[in-house]
Amino acid sequence: MSQDLWCLDAIRDGGKRALARALSNIEAQDGQLKTALLLDEAARNAKAHVVGLTGPPGVGKSTLTNALIREWRRRGESVGVVAVDPSSRFSLGALLGDRTRLDTDPADKNVFVRSMAARDRLGGLSHESLAAIILMRAVFDRVLVESVGIGQSEADIAFAADTIVLCIQPGSGDSLQFMKAGIMELPDIVTVTKADMGAPARRAKADVQGALSLALKKKEDWSTPVLMTSSPTGQGLDLLIEQVDLHRNCLLESGKFSAHRREQMRLWLRDRIGMKFGQIGLLHAQLDDHLDEAGGPFEAEFKITEELTHRLTP
Repeated sequence: MSQDLWCLDAIRDGGKRALARALSNIEAQDGQLKTALLLDEAARNAKAHVVGLTGPPGVGKSTLTNALIREWRRRGESVGVVAVDPSSRFSLGALLGDRTRLDTDPADKNVFVRSMAARDRLGGLSHESLAAIILMRAVFDRVLVESVGIGQSEADIAFAADTIVLCIQPGSGDSLQFMKAGIMELPDIVTVTKADMGAPARRAKADVQGALSLALKKKEDWSTPVLMTSSPTGQGLDLLIEQVDLHRNCLLESGKFSAHRREQMRLWLRDRIGMKFGQIGLLHAQLDDHLDEAGGPFEAEFKITEELTHRLTP
């Protein structure tokens, strides 16, 4: 790989081919300082609004992803997509079928889809996926993350997304699932997909609204809306995009957007060090000090890893 593709400007200028090669190289050379420096540069130069799309399998996330891509492109915005598929518990590989379900024009230079495996993450978002999101944030106007799914333990999407959209399928018998701790506290927007089903969709919406009334409110200045969409017909799509933009504007106007991203990176760094070194590592690592001194969370992770490897290795 050409050395200049470690430069963010070169990746931006090189189009989809350069971005694809850069992402492959980041995966292959994870843990190296030059990889950390590139990702921190991308984090500092982020321009995209990151929308996380999650929900149970079969809810229609890929169909909605297609619809959102088409609408954002119609409005002249560039779109990067990270589509995460579940991994085999044995090989950690994945079919990466999301790529086959996404109907994008290969000739469109302003749409890029990267299929990723969840690997061993119960939360659905691997370290490699997060790195891809960070780099793509600095290249596109929108980054859409289609998560492997959501459950009580599947909240990794919060590490990366600015706005989380939870998709609910009508008639799926999930009413009690909505009441479980944590699920209704995660999304910024909820949409009932397949709204063209009529009465079952309206019942699902009422169930979600009831669950939200019992959940801990995520933000004092934002009330989670419950929408109804049908991707094949386009029903509710404009309203969904409007709410996504309103949520972004709410974060910006309240001054919480930058603080939200800083907190994301702090939580990601803590999670990453905990995965590598356990609680002993977290006790020894001075996370906040390293974050203050380093150029970003990836360089901080590199330095903490070097330090703890030296200190904790017999």
